Amino acid sequence: MRSQTAIFNKLVRNVMRDGPPTVPANVTCAEAVAHMVAANASSIIVTDPDQRILGILTEQDVARRIAFKIPPETPVTNVMTHPVQAISAGEYLYHAIGRMRHYNLRHLPVLDQNRAVVGIVNLRDALSAASAQMMQQIDLITHEGTLEGLQQAKTAQVELAAELLDDGLPAPEIQALLSHINNDIYRRVTDFCIAGLETEGRGAPPVEFSVIVMGSGGRGENFIYPDQDNGFIIADYPDQEHNRIDGYFMELANRLVTTLDTVGLPLCRSYCMAVNPLWRKTLAQWSRQLDGWWRKRNRVSLQLSNIFLDFQPVWERNRELSSDLRAHITAMLRQDRAFLRAMYQETSDHNVALGLFGGFITEKENPQYRGQINLKHHALLPLVEAVRLLSLREGVEQTSTLARLEALDDLGVLEANALEELQSAFVHTANLLFRQQIDDFRIGKKVTYFVHPKSLTKRTREQLAEAMKAIDRLRDWVRADVTV
Repeated sequence: MRSQTAIFNKLVRNVMRDGPPTVPANVTCAEAVAHMVAANASSIIVTDPDQRILGILTEQDVARRIAFKIPPETPVTNVMTHPVQAISAGEYLYHAIGRMRHYNLRHLPVLDQNRAVVGIVNLRDALSAASAQMMQQIDLITHEGTLEGLQQAKTAQVELAAELLDDGLPAPEIQALLSHINNDIYRRVTDFCIAGLETEGRGAPPVEFSVIVMGSGGRGENFIYPDQDNGFIIADYPDQEHNRIDGYFMELANRLVTTLDTVGLPLCRSYCMAVNPLWRKTLAQWSRQLDGWWRKRNRVSLQLSNIFLDFQPVWERNRELSSDLRAHITAMLRQDRAFLRAMYQETSDHNVALGLFGGFITEKENPQYRGQINLKHHALLPLVEAVRLLSLREGVEQTSTLARLEALDDLGVLEANALEELQSAFVHTANLLFRQQIDDFRIGKKVTYFVHPKSLTKRTREQLAEAMKAIDRLRDWVRADVTV
């Protein structure tokens, strides 16, 4: 099953062939064809003096435009295909596949950061990396960088999740894929907003920075409709430059969150976004702010820490910003038992929805959801929070819940059989929640985290109860371990 989603993690550079032969713009068609024959190549790239691409000549061009039709001394620029569809080596492969299928291309030149040709993607090579059943999904979620295309990609996620769930793919793998697509949308929208500022004369970003996502996005555990939880880590700069530099990033943040909202990632109701100065800091400011939260250990600082600690970068040119901040967090919290105890106490009422005698505790106050269980708040979050606390204590830097569980098991932290039980609990609960969300979406019902126990089979209810018992045992153990 894992092969179904592997294509969405591959980069163009993973499958591209070596760069095709190139010729300058002043060669003739006869010379260009001779180069193709000598290199046994099916295409040749026409470049300028800086090796930037001007056009492409393929076997089809030779057959349709040159052979027996024009004099051999005709300049190659007269018959080459231009402008040329090309793609960055660091792009995701599924974007290359989508573009080649959309434009009916068999070859796609690959460019480096300087727009120089470094390789070429062959459609047959690319398709061999993708399973046949992924083609429809790739067509749905690929786009050409327009806001309309991004909206379509976001909308197509629900049907993609439904098809994968129907095919038996475990929910955590679907969560990781949806998170990957959402984070790719973040990256593209960031590029779009930066380009807009440059076009308007505001220039490029004045210093290096990183766009981060927090919460379920940082863990790679998005469900169907996550809202925005984002921030900026900005490279340190002199204090006297604050108004100019922060003014740029404030405007970028405004455009970023507004555009994300437009394409289908709703604004965070709690204002946990880069437009809020609390979540837009230089690296040094972030370190000071986090140290302050950990010293205070009041309810607000603990809640803010709870939001932030699972952060991951989604756009950055300098990996050191996010990795340095993660290293700071790991080093500080591994030694801070008092903070970990306070974190547990802040979440101590996040209990599983299971009563003393094994029956489900359902919603009673909200009439709209009476008799139902909020599986996110009363199953998944108690597990996520307990695993996070153990990981912080042990210096585990992974952020996804399943990766953290495996790391803790490797360190010998978990009790016997706990890994399998907790993995099963996470997968089973996430599967139920995904299925409910998809069913609600298909009938036009508001998508939430509520599931009615009576809608489940007897066997499924028993499995859910077992999952909750495993999570409850973990929380009891964590409470005894971190509060002593």
